Amino acid sequence: MENRKRPAEPSVSPGDKFHTPQKRVSLVPVWQPDSDFMRWGIGETCQYLQREGLGKWEEIFRAEKITGVGLRYLRDADLEKIGIKCLGDRLQILHSLRKLWQIEAEAKKVFNDPIHGHVELHPLLIKIIDTPQFQRLRNIKQLGGTYYVFPGASHNRFEHSIGVGYLAGRLAQALNDRQPELLISRRDILCVEIAGLCHDLGHGPFSHMFDGMFIPKARPGLNWKHEAASLKMFDYLVEDNGLKPVMEEHGLVLPEDLDFIKEQIAGPMESSLARGEKWPYKGRTKDKSFLYEIVANKRNGIDVDKWDYFARDCYHLGIQNNFDYQRFLKFARVIEVDGKKHICTRDKEVGNLYDMFHTRNCLHRRAYQHKVGNVIETMITEAFLKADPHIKIAGSQGKIFTLSTAIDDMVAYTKLTDNVFEQILNSSSPELAEARLILHKIICRHLYKCLGQTRPDKALTVTQEIMHGWEADLAKAIPQNGSQDADLKPEDFVVSVVVMDYGMKEKNPINNVRFYCKDDPTKAIKICKNQVSKLLPEHFAEQLIRVYCKKTDEKTMETAKKHFVQWCMDMNFSKPQDGDIIAPELTPLKASWHNNNEGEDSDDSSSKETNPLVNGFKKAKTQLNFK
Repeated sequence: MENRKRPAEPSVSPGDKFHTPQKRVSLVPVWQPDSDFMRWGIGETCQYLQREGLGKWEEIFRAEKITGVGLRYLRDADLEKIGIKCLGDRLQILHSLRKLWQIEAEAKKVFNDPIHGHVELHPLLIKIIDTPQFQRLRNIKQLGGTYYVFPGASHNRFEHSIGVGYLAGRLAQALNDRQPELLISRRDILCVEIAGLCHDLGHGPFSHMFDGMFIPKARPGLNWKHEAASLKMFDYLVEDNGLKPVMEEHGLVLPEDLDFIKEQIAGPMESSLARGEKWPYKGRTKDKSFLYEIVANKRNGIDVDKWDYFARDCYHLGIQNNFDYQRFLKFARVIEVDGKKHICTRDKEVGNLYDMFHTRNCLHRRAYQHKVGNVIETMITEAFLKADPHIKIAGSQGKIFTLSTAIDDMVAYTKLTDNVFEQILNSSSPELAEARLILHKIICRHLYKCLGQTRPDKALTVTQEIMHGWEADLAKAIPQNGSQDADLKPEDFVVSVVVMDYGMKEKNPINNVRFYCKDDPTKAIKICKNQVSKLLPEHFAEQLIRVYCKKTDEKTMETAKKHFVQWCMDMNFSKPQDGDIIAPELTPLKASWHNNNEGEDSDDSSSKETNPLVNGFKKAKTQLNFK
């Protein structure tokens, strides 16, 4: 039993006290090498040698006048030539120098991403992620109302932004490894990663629905895009969380690098454009022009933002992704074109790039512009417009903002996420009754019904006023042959205009891509469409016009569909795909709608207009329809 007794406590003098062990903190500050070592003079170079314990070679470096730019080109043979005879000493020097351009020099945090696997991010990026302004993106759906059509599309802007930041670093590092002569510094790579991470900070509730549908209707005449909000939110994030000293600790130079980050997100500053400068960017000089093509490529649209959302959206939508960004990374090179350096790829990759833009078009056609997802976002927009004056959001200095004015104040905008949908739906306020009813219809799947889809012969410039005029015209488009079984008004119709393209309106984006050949990787060439394949598209954009009806009873829908077909005839738009079914008495009236395969060749002679049997059948059908 004696050995089970508690051990005797040591005697403690009255003056002694127990202290909780504390983590030892070094009083000597850890020196962070300037990430832009190309700016070093001879003095800074020798200072770095001393800090690396290589001070005995300082005099040799001074005598040879080796500056920061020269460090990148030093090889073992060069060190031996200047008098460092021992191989071990040369290897030690080369090892220390490599730290300067390897961003892996600082410990990173690992994220397990379903798309890119285990993703490592720089400590400064973690500081940005762990802020309220960035965490807000957890509550903003990447695909907005599309989630109500595709059950798997529940991913948010948060994970997409992390993916873009990671891929931005991957592309910059790949160029750095392949072409050391580009002098891409650790500081450059870090800025590119931050731009990728923060490029979507300005998105509002339900992503593109907010800036593409809600704001234009709530504040007509205001030319506002989420990129502008991203710049304001980034500035607010940096100031509110005191990140400027942290950025400087990690080697960034302010305000130059802040300008560079923001220019990558939204292009050159307006002041530079207004002055008409030849090189409008402030963050980096012309010899680093290729860095502006990594996050948001204004030149041809091939950027890491697309790479991530192609892979991520396809994964969550259940759609096959035909583009492999890993292959692009293998072939990316920087080549000078017309006095500027651009990211180019191998000539054999031209077909894959056409596939990339085709994938983008398929995603828009099958998911992003899905007719049901489209009408759900239309209904959410209507609910938000009715709720707009009654939603109060506290902003800076205690000011109160609404849904549409919160974009003017980043304190208020930080609080604005997809949660506003639930706020309206679960409210008991009488002022929100109309908005609440619309959202309740979405939840119960009582949606506006699509009457059909048509296309104009040529692209039209469409405004809100024009669409309201079309809605009035639809109500007046009473069929010439048929009874009017329902009373339809302009407010019963909703017109939606959708543009499908390859990312550059009617232009072919591949025309702005430059390639290189295996035999000469230093010369950029252009590859025309007719050099690739005859099966590529002739046109790179089309405009679709969809019409929905708010009344969904069977009799009204039947009448509304006939109004829609008659309206298409009046406007000289294309025949709806089901036009012959929903209005068989109307479609023969328009001569241009007779031949469904207009412009197409057929090897079957019996299908041609010259066949008397076909002509006789058409004549008989017309007589039957109009007796």
